[in-house]
Amino acid sequence: MDCCYLHEFKRDTSVEKKGYYLVRGKERQKSCSDCNAAWKSLQSGGSVLDAVEKGCTQCEVDQCDGSVGYGGSPDERGETTLDAMIMNGDTMEVGAVANLRRIKNAIGVARAVMERTTHTLLVGESASLFAENMGFTAEDLTTNKSLNIFSEWLKRNCQPNCRKNVFPDPSKAADRTSRGPR
Repeated sequence: MDCCYLHEFKRDTSVEKKGYYLVRGKERQKSCSDCNAAWKSLQSGGSVLDAVEKGCTQCEVDQCDGSVGYGGSPDERGETTLDAMIMNGDTMEVGAVANLRRIKNAIGVARAVMERTTHTLLVGESASLFAENMGFTAEDLTTNKSLNIFSEWLKRNCQPNCRKNVFPDPSKAADRTSRGPR
């Protein structure tokens, strides 16, 4: 989970006792609305998995540090895509999406992958179509901020993201501003 961590301190599976939990945010966070959302989910009887999803969803909505959720760092074509992963610690089931387009609730789609498919990871257009088929709303992930990041990146004639052995060489000090929009 990118913005909020959920630790279960005491495990008790009886109906009367829910266990003890600690929800905390990253050290660099200014506020912790995602942690509050996770905590409220636990207080209202939600499962640990529900709390993780609620916390991550809030972080996606709030765009926690600019790299989570819609409007984050665009790819080399200027499009914002999302990645998310969720794991059920009891069953060790995992669901994940990568390069998810047009869907803001990436963590919700990752949970749907875990609970509604035999897959672990869906990527790209397959992930986006799955999300739409599961009822997630398709919408633009671009914001003015992400458009500005991309525009500035283009003005600097930067290389595509995560490429090696290209010009300008990202490992040379003089070219450090040319690494891409991230």
